Amino acid sequence: MTTSTDVRTAFANQVAYCEANNAPITAAVVRAIEETLDEASTYGQRVLGWQGSPLADALPLRCAAGFHALHLAGATPELDPVYTGIARPLAVREAIAAVMARDEHALLPWLDSPPQTNEAGRSSSFIAALLWLARQGLPPRFALNELGSSAGINLMLDRYRYDLGGVAVGPADAAMRFAPEWRGPAPPDEEFAITSAKGCDVAPVDLTDPAQAIRLRAYIWPEHSERFARLDAAVAAARVRPPTVVRADAADFVDAMLARPQERGTTRVLMHSIVWQYVPEASRDRVTAAMNAAGARATPDTPLAWIMLEANRENYRHELRVKHWPAAPDWQLLGTAHAHGAWIEWAGS
Repeated sequence: MTTSTDVRTAFANQVAYCEANNAPITAAVVRAIEETLDEASTYGQRVLGWQGSPLADALPLRCAAGFHALHLAGATPELDPVYTGIARPLAVREAIAAVMARDEHALLPWLDSPPQTNEAGRSSSFIAALLWLARQGLPPRFALNELGSSAGINLMLDRYRYDLGGVAVGPADAAMRFAPEWRGPAPPDEEFAITSAKGCDVAPVDLTDPAQAIRLRAYIWPEHSERFARLDAAVAAARVRPPTVVRADAADFVDAMLARPQERGTTRVLMHSIVWQYVPEASRDRVTAAMNAAGARATPDTPLAWIMLEANRENYRHELRVKHWPAAPDWQLLGTAHAHGAWIEWAGS
């Protein structure tokens, strides 16, 4: 059973995570929210009495998004110095307390759904993993299937341009360009094609809907201004050709994916980033079992690959791991990466 102590521990963990990922403003907001919470208000009761795992449910970030949304809407002038980073800790706490007391009705709905942390910068890690898979001898024609796609920004990864340690990938007239700080040896320089890209989410976001795009902005950490420009670019790309995202449970989506005929000479790929913690345990178990069973049936002409970029909560690092069938059914660590794609530390061969 979750206790208020568990909730406060989750907030402390999130503060440490933000500080480790160059997000001092978000860390200060999360800390101030935790320090202000009490059971005298409906909001405080809801948060402190959280039903579920506060860390796995990203409760602190749900809370932070609500305050950020009010700031972006221009409804809370007392938060302006908080989000410009000039407010001292006591002032941050006073501003958060004032908004929490006055705008509880606007903050409560943000607790109802997990953060939509769709970040185009993570596409660099996916591309690096695809280069690695191509080097392993898998057919370099990839059919991509993504869990937790949110608005499908990473499903448009073939429209972006990348410089990965000197290895160039993507169209010259790209919607976005990424050149993460590259640490370690360069990834393989291979040719590949993406034949299809489809994703799922329990609550898909339509990038072409202005109201939903504004909601996505609230989940962006305010320190990372380049992410707002990326979101605007993704919105423009989606208006030209929307990504394919269906509303579905992760396990149901994987079952449907694996039931479809696979074209020979094509590598079927399951991928996801910073979403596994949000998937219910029963669904995670189903996905794992289904992938292992399908992997046992895979052939060199119809291989199956699994790419994940997920947080290691023990070291606050995001680890890029890959496995593929039939040749290498065990997880291999290809490297670690910044949560929003600022750098990649490559360990793949």
